[in-house]
Amino acid sequence: MNKFGEKLDKFYGITEKKSSFTVEILAGITTFLAMAYILTVNPNQILYAGAGDPRWASVFIATAFGAIIGTLLMSLLAKMPYAQAPGMGLNAVVGSVIGGGVGAFGYSFEFSLPNALMMVLISGIVFLIVSIVPVGRNKQTGALVTLREKIFDGIPAGIRAAIPVGIGFFISFIGLQNAKLVSLNQYTLVQFVDFTKWELGNAACSAIVCLISFFAIAILHHAKVKGSVIIGVLIGTIVAIPLKVSNVAEMTVIDILCGKAGGVSWKFWENFATFFSFDPDKGGLFFAAFTEGFNLPAGSIFTAIMLIITFCMIDMFDTMGTIVGCATKAGLVDENGKPLNYNKCMYADSVATVAGAMLGTSTVTTFVESGTGIAEGGKTGLTALTTAVLFLLSIFILPVFAAIPSAAAGAALIYVGVLMMSTVKNIDFTDIRIAVPAFLAIIMMPLTYSITKGIGISILSYVVISMICYVVDIIKYSVQSKKAPAAETAGGGDVAAVEETESSSVSDEAQEEKSVEKPKWPVSIVTGVIAALFIVYFFVPTVF
Repeated sequence: MNKFGEKLDKFYGITEKKSSFTVEILAGITTFLAMAYILTVNPNQILYAGAGDPRWASVFIATAFGAIIGTLLMSLLAKMPYAQAPGMGLNAVVGSVIGGGVGAFGYSFEFSLPNALMMVLISGIVFLIVSIVPVGRNKQTGALVTLREKIFDGIPAGIRAAIPVGIGFFISFIGLQNAKLVSLNQYTLVQFVDFTKWELGNAACSAIVCLISFFAIAILHHAKVKGSVIIGVLIGTIVAIPLKVSNVAEMTVIDILCGKAGGVSWKFWENFATFFSFDPDKGGLFFAAFTEGFNLPAGSIFTAIMLIITFCMIDMFDTMGTIVGCATKAGLVDENGKPLNYNKCMYADSVATVAGAMLGTSTVTTFVESGTGIAEGGKTGLTALTTAVLFLLSIFILPVFAAIPSAAAGAALIYVGVLMMSTVKNIDFTDIRIAVPAFLAIIMMPLTYSITKGIGISILSYVVISMICYVVDIIKYSVQSKKAPAAETAGGGDVAAVEETESSSVSDEAQEEKSVEKPKWPVSIVTGVIAALFIVYFFVPTVF
């Protein structure tokens, strides 16, 4: 190993974490392949007009830059293998806010894109303040504890153990949809692909590509082949060509050299000029949040406040859940189950959101697809650095990456779900106060298509059930406390009875003492505050 390699090894602690340069680089490539779809999907989500919108190419560039900055921060500041990019769901909200296709807000008013980006920017600043403001010190280490770390500690341990499992299901569900193994059904909501309807390029072919890729990954992983996920995805890509699931068969060398994919040409030199033009009307989005000021439509101030809170809540708990899930699976946690370098990860995430808003994209957050690289063995910031470099290259050679079908990449997501299921054994299902919230966290993440909603419903159920159980236990305690003195008085004159009682087993005495022990209040102040925030998040209307 040369001097540069030694410095890199020392900086990231690659050897210390029992990894290698090869494993870390392969993991970074795997992560990128799993999340590269965001480069084209994000502009479509924000600008429902699609590639015909003059701002499309600018949002594409902003998406790439947001991913590069966020992932580099994870690599260089937190030194962790997580990748960031503008989050799915959050981008759809921004698209709705500016009067886009779904019309969720457009019926009452229309925000401009610069105003929407300003709200994302404010939410990122709030997020950053929450991540750096100290609210106390750790009793054991004496280190300062930030508000966001306090919020993490306020999530009950049982729910924290359920988060990785729920995220695993969520990731798998995304993969199943991308591969068209499951699709929409008007009666049952989702349905399995119909393999009897066979035609080149249809959903059945896409599902076959995914299954072949998925089985290849599993078999290669069993054989301990390095790069099993990448190899499996490449196998799926090759199979996709004759089945016409990939567009690579329709792309010529000239198309690739000219930067064409899906009928869109990316002339980066022209697009960069537009992006940095400071003219939103012509598609310039760099610093677009500052071009109009905060010029909101009449009567929409409270709506803007609620949207900012929504952005904060989703970014906070999506990132928290993702990092907990990925860190737990990779073993990158301390003795208390807290992710390593947790605060630095939060700094990276919040700064990336601020930077993304100024660049012209929606909230940048930690991607659940980071789990694919971790499944490949990534444990250090070198994984994230590799992913960031590929995002940079993608600006210039996107058609090369566009050749990988979502069906093949979806197999990697499904496989991550398999691996993340293993943490379910850490959940105490014997305690109903933990079992019910944990179950809701697991089942609601995929069904609501939101990590935040899964965590929120879980915490609210924990608070409600724990409080009611506490009231019941207090009543029992009061009744038993009154019975004990009465029984003692009634048996006071019977010495033989007392002696017989004293000779009873120690275990019986311990059980009796336990039964009359005064119950402790189960909900901490922090947990109560988090629950209150989720009540606002779920029940207060966004539009007024």
